[in-house]
Amino acid sequence: KEEKMSELADKAAPAAPAPAADDTLTPSTFLKSVLGRPTTVTLTSGVQYTGVLSCLDGYMNIAMEQTEEYVGGQLKAKYGDVFLRGNNVLYIAMKK
Repeated sequence: KEEKMSELADKAAPAAPAPAADDTLTPSTFLKSVLGRPTTVTLTSGVQYTGVLSCLDGYMNIAMEQTEEYVGGQLKAKYGDVFLRGNNVLYIAMKK
């Protein structure tokens, strides 16, 4: 029995190497990395806000500066500061 188990273990596909600690990108590290940087926030309604992410809390409430609002891909308004309620946020993306 032990020999068969050993043979099966030898034939098994090698495990993928674990990412180095420095290469791991968790949601928390991503959010910390975008603070103070140009960011796009998409709401569940499809409306997008682009600007500088200035603050974020545990409920995903977001404060942005120098913000532009896009509806259907077209610029609708420009704001100095915007506060977005976290339960409306679909995703956050760092601008390139």
